[in-house]
Amino acid sequence: MRGTWMLSWILIICLSQVAVQSQYYSETLPYHPRPVKVTNLNFFMHRTTGVTIVVVAQANSTSNDNSSSVPFASLFAINDPLRTGPERDSELIGNIQGIASVAGMNASSTEYLDFGFNTGKFNGSSLSVFSRGEPDLAVVGGRGQFMMATGVAQFNPILVNATNTIAEFNVTVIHY
Repeated sequence: MRGTWMLSWILIICLSQVAVQSQYYSETLPYHPRPVKVTNLNFFMHRTTGVTIVVVAQANSTSNDNSSSVPFASLFAINDPLRTGPERDSELIGNIQGIASVAGMNASSTEYLDFGFNTGKFNGSSLSVFSRGEPDLAVVGGRGQFMMATGVAQFNPILVNATNTIAEFNVTVIHY
């Protein structure tokens, strides 16, 4: 047992003495940051209950205290189309995929969403949003043309009924 401890300490001391060199940093290469871009986007989400948003898990609750139409502790899978306008026949530009969990007793949700674009100028790019289901959602990342994105996605419900929801998104993205 004592030999194991001794060997462990020798290895720790030897490893702490090793000089670490990295290919990502050099005293001789200057750092040239890319310019920051600000992009404003406007698009519409079209959601159909049971088709583009589906319950994948729900708590086994026996309480009758929850009178909300969306029960507490539910998990939803989302795959909503993104369009250029509120009309059902407007141009399809991408989709929103993600999950939403109802974590509040007042049917508030926490959502992870990925806004993927598959046409036009931002084809192949996406924005990642992770936030509470409030009117302002935090943009926490992106890929493609939205690399290292931050910003805010504000949504405004246009139509909400028992089966359909149409919401307008105004997104301000800071990216490189």
